[in-house]
Amino acid sequence: MAIKVGVIGLGNMGGGMAATLARKGFNVSGFDLSEAALSAAEAKGVKPVRDRAALISSVDILILSLPKAQHVEAVCLSAGGIIELGVEGLIVVDTTTSTPEASRRVAAQLKAKGIAFIDAPVSGGPKGAATGTMSMVIGAHEADLARAMPVLENMSGVRIHVGDVGAGNVAKIANNMLAACHLISTAEAISMAAHAGVDPTKLIEGLNAGSGRSGATQVMFPTWVLNKAYDSGFTMGLMRKDVGLAKDLSDAMDLDLPLSRKVAELWKDSSETLADDEDFCAIVQRTNAKLYGRGE
Repeated sequence: MAIKVGVIGLGNMGGGMAATLARKGFNVSGFDLSEAALSAAEAKGVKPVRDRAALISSVDILILSLPKAQHVEAVCLSAGGIIELGVEGLIVVDTTTSTPEASRRVAAQLKAKGIAFIDAPVSGGPKGAATGTMSMVIGAHEADLARAMPVLENMSGVRIHVGDVGAGNVAKIANNMLAACHLISTAEAISMAAHAGVDPTKLIEGLNAGSGRSGATQVMFPTWVLNKAYDSGFTMGLMRKDVGLAKDLSDAMDLDLPLSRKVAELWKDSSETLADDEDFCAIVQRTNAKLYGRGE
């Protein structure tokens, strides 16, 4: 029997995942509050469903692509949600960058109903979702992951099982804290070199040949910063949220992480000049507005 896949949240990421699976021959249905998102998904082979309850009760694997942990908990545990309408044997794959506590709480309650929960936050942006090349860090029980793998393999390029439920979100929070740090530290390094007379593009080539390379030097700066495109599809607001999750996690464990604390302060303070809907790479403009600003 063909696997029936549902996707709740058809934005930049969820819409891309749904379209990728539809393109690869899966029976994919999707729900979103936005009529425009539903229409865009339908144009790419995804069956639009305007009744969330109908979607939840009719699929074998349900993928969530939502903004925050509270949205995941609401969809999973509220009245008319997955806990009430999901059929026994359903697998919920949450690709949201959520919190480990929320994932574990949801998983425990759904398990009592015979529903499996996997936290599998993703990296790679909208392009990775649309091309099936994104990476996933996964928190799951082995048996649940094995059942979901035919779908996960077709919607991602790399899958790393890092532990039980909740571990995926810990790994993603750590990843995004590093990405947030690397954007700023790379912006500072390039600014220093530019003031010393070295061309930023040439410096990036040098950094990528050395030990200072990172996702910022290999992807972010060449693709979205040095050309001043700032169109990655990931926003300042979302990265501020993720950096805040890292700070909250560290604080909850009473860890003294001074560099992470400073990075969190810099991202929080950036709201003074950069709106939530601006591209997350625009944080570099706080380091050197002349070098990185669109108007230069």
